[in-house]
Amino acid sequence: MHAPAPRSIDWAALRADFPILQQEIRGRPLIYFDNAASTQRPRAVLDALRHFDEHDHANVHRGLHELSSRATDAYEGARQKVARFIGAANAEEIVFTRGTTEAINLVANSWGAKFLKAGDVILLTELEHHSNLVPWQLLAERTGARLRFVPVRVEDGTLELEQLGALLTPEVKLFAFTHISNGIGTINPVAELCRAARAVGAVSLVDAAQSAGHLPLDVQQIGCDFLAFSGHKMCAPTGTGVLYGRAEILEQMPPWHGGGEMIVSVTLEKSTFKTPPHRFEAGTPNISGAVGLAAAIDYLEQIGRDRIFAHDRALTEHAQVQLAGIPGVQVLGPREERGALVSFVMESAHPHDLTTFADQQGLALRGGHHCNQPLMRKLKLPGTTRASFYFYNTHAEVDAMMEILRAAQRYFG
Repeated sequence: MHAPAPRSIDWAALRADFPILQQEIRGRPLIYFDNAASTQRPRAVLDALRHFDEHDHANVHRGLHELSSRATDAYEGARQKVARFIGAANAEEIVFTRGTTEAINLVANSWGAKFLKAGDVILLTELEHHSNLVPWQLLAERTGARLRFVPVRVEDGTLELEQLGALLTPEVKLFAFTHISNGIGTINPVAELCRAARAVGAVSLVDAAQSAGHLPLDVQQIGCDFLAFSGHKMCAPTGTGVLYGRAEILEQMPPWHGGGEMIVSVTLEKSTFKTPPHRFEAGTPNISGAVGLAAAIDYLEQIGRDRIFAHDRALTEHAQVQLAGIPGVQVLGPREERGALVSFVMESAHPHDLTTFADQQGLALRGGHHCNQPLMRKLKLPGTTRASFYFYNTHAEVDAMMEILRAAQRYFG
């Protein structure tokens, strides 16, 4: 068990843990509000990576020498840490991937290729990131399965869950949905959706890319069959990710990639494969990435994800209130409960132009469709400007963003 989080958090001291934030951009202090795309890494993670590279680097599992033993212990120890982090029953339910995208593709190409057939239905939502849409489109083309979508309300960005009964029928074999929308911040009731899927015999997959590092997660309480997330959105290195799968489902799935690490025996004619999770980890894995992910988990657990969520929510609410006071700015998505981001449009400036203007002032925003082209089309927008927050951001930075946006209005207006 993890040690209890401290009773109070010195947020300013935590900010000092991130060397990259201590710089100026074009002569102005960096304000980094692009956390939904990728978060920054604290010294604890940077130090863990450096220590591994300087002292323990070797390939895992196959070696009998000391460095290989250390590397294997670190890699498999990271797997156990991830399992505890999301409440998995055991570490064998944790598959390391390059990120959320690869994790979802693994399910589509292994579970989907084996169990889906022509006429089956894959249920998604209109909120999905391309990573939880394109793999299913490709799978549907190969198998003859059909796609079906839970609509989103244009007015507030929430799902039309009253239509779920008509959509989630017994012909639905998979229901895949995001936990928190990276485009407009909608928080979906994932436990409720998983229960509904289970009631009709459908397998459920949760895209937790925007939630794993922001709020407490327990896959057993959620009741999902699969859950995917990325390390780089929670203070870990890029190229790290996790697929959680219930053990009895992973056992039924064939390998996706073939090669070293995932085999038991190979002849010229035939191979036999390891049990999960190693069955799905062909080749040399991102060992240092797993070490960095473990260090990031330790760092986040010391803070407490419940505290992170409360801090993020306060920043988001502050930003919503301030944006409401700027004429010609429209905030998309839920008005109340939402993830740690505000997605908005300014009448006088295209999102790309506004983001470029902000960059000249040292403010890092994200402008565009955010890999949500179908959602933007539904909203009749070319894209939005997105400010996304994390625990190292401050109210003062939000206030500074408002001044930059007002300056942009005057410039473009």
